[in-house]
Amino acid sequence: MTKLGRELAAQGADIISLSVGEPDFNTPDHIKEAAKKALDENYTRYSPVPGYPELRKAIVKKLKEENNLDYDISQIVVSTGAKQSLSNAILCTINPGDEVIIPTPYWVSYSEMVKLAGGISVFINSGIESDFKISPEELEAAITPRTKLFMFSTPCNPTGTVYSKDELAALAEVFEKYPEIYIISDEIYEHINFVGKHESIAQFDSIKDRVILINGFSKSYAMTGWRLGYLAASKEIAAANDKLQGQTTSGTCSIAQRAGIAAYEGGLESVNKMKEAFARRRQLVYDALSEIDGVKANLPEGAFYFFPDVSSFFGKKDSQGNTIENSSDLALYLLNEAYVATVGGDSFGNNDCIRLSYAASDEKLKEALRRIKLALEKLA
Repeated sequence: MTKLGRELAAQGADIISLSVGEPDFNTPDHIKEAAKKALDENYTRYSPVPGYPELRKAIVKKLKEENNLDYDISQIVVSTGAKQSLSNAILCTINPGDEVIIPTPYWVSYSEMVKLAGGISVFINSGIESDFKISPEELEAAITPRTKLFMFSTPCNPTGTVYSKDELAALAEVFEKYPEIYIISDEIYEHINFVGKHESIAQFDSIKDRVILINGFSKSYAMTGWRLGYLAASKEIAAANDKLQGQTTSGTCSIAQRAGIAAYEGGLESVNKMKEAFARRRQLVYDALSEIDGVKANLPEGAFYFFPDVSSFFGKKDSQGNTIENSSDLALYLLNEAYVATVGGDSFGNNDCIRLSYAASDEKLKEALRRIKLALEKLA
């Protein structure tokens, strides 16, 4: 959808893109200055495979101070984005035929990464009625003797769902019964949380050694292009990731790593300012979606996405007589009719919904929602 939107924009169409999961803010100045300084200081050579010790120490400090999680530097592996950290973790834990439990909706790359590792994705479906959360009973029912890994995100892409400490504790109690199962916890949207303190499933000592925590700098610090992420895990898992990464990409960009140190040492002032803007936009979009007949939306507790149920429009026809059969059809219709780019929910494992990112200015969001409302009203 992003590609199609850019093609239409190149032809002169006034496209508003709500399809990309990228903050619309610039990287904070103190982080950029650290990168410039790194260049001047000639940090231009190969970096250690798991990352500079100074960055890994900053990550250890962050995890202790912000999350009350104790890790050693040997348990941290820095990668070229959280996406590589996810891929590394899957490749280091999954053998062909192993099953990986993934709650839906899920980020599009999860199942494809499992496929690349030869694993089998087992999905637990959830809907808007439960705020897209799974229950402990649903989790346990999905476990088989072949289950090797569970992976999820909180806050979640695409739904904005945030699991509370009690909800995570209930899931942890299930995992206590199955010591052979690893848990990948994708926490890349940690700081974009509108309901209080971020909670990690790694806080539970009974399963901590099996939790592979994934995080990075792209969303919280508006550093998507810097490609800087990391995992925190047991020494065994971290060493395996180090070994794998040494045969693929080696250490990530030296300049980005020095910038990452500045990000974590510079405090959360810039992060909190961005979160305030996202909170305002979230309410703006929720109010606008609530006024559109046929759209069912919940109020997400984190990230910067809405995942409204639009299934009431399936079966309707546009002005050319084309039938809207599914979420991809509706997303394409909104692009061509309203010049607003969204993403069909089928990409995320739930065909009843579409994903809208509100990482855009207030003015663009107001105009985009106005266009969407008019376009949906035209469907017969």
